[in-house]
Amino acid sequence: MSKTTSRGWLAIAADAAVLGVEGYSVVWLRTARLLGGGDPAKREAQLMVTEKIEAHGELVRAIIAGEHGSTPKSMTAGTVRHYLDRVRANRQRLSRR
Repeated sequence: MSKTTSRGWLAIAADAAVLGVEGYSVVWLRTARLLGGGDPAKREAQLMVTEKIEAHGELVRAIIAGEHGSTPKSMTAGTVRHYLDRVRANRQRLSRR
C-alpha cells in the first residue's frame, strides 16, 4: 500500500488546508517579485508558467500510471500531496531571496 492510500480524509483535508495557506503565501511572494520588475520579474513569470505546465503534466502521468491508486481517496491524497510538495518548494525558494 502506498503512502497516500492509507491516509484518512481528515489528513487529506489538513494537507489541502496547508496547500491553501502555502499557496496564498506563494502568490504574495511572487506578486512582490513581479512588482519589482526587471529581469528577476521576467524570470519569475517564465518560471511560474513553466512550473505549472510541468506540474500538471507530471500529475497526469502519475495518474495514468496508477501511482496514486485508483480510489477517490487515494487519488485526492496523491493530487494534494503532488501540488503541496511543489508549492512548498516554491515558498521556500521565494522566501530565501
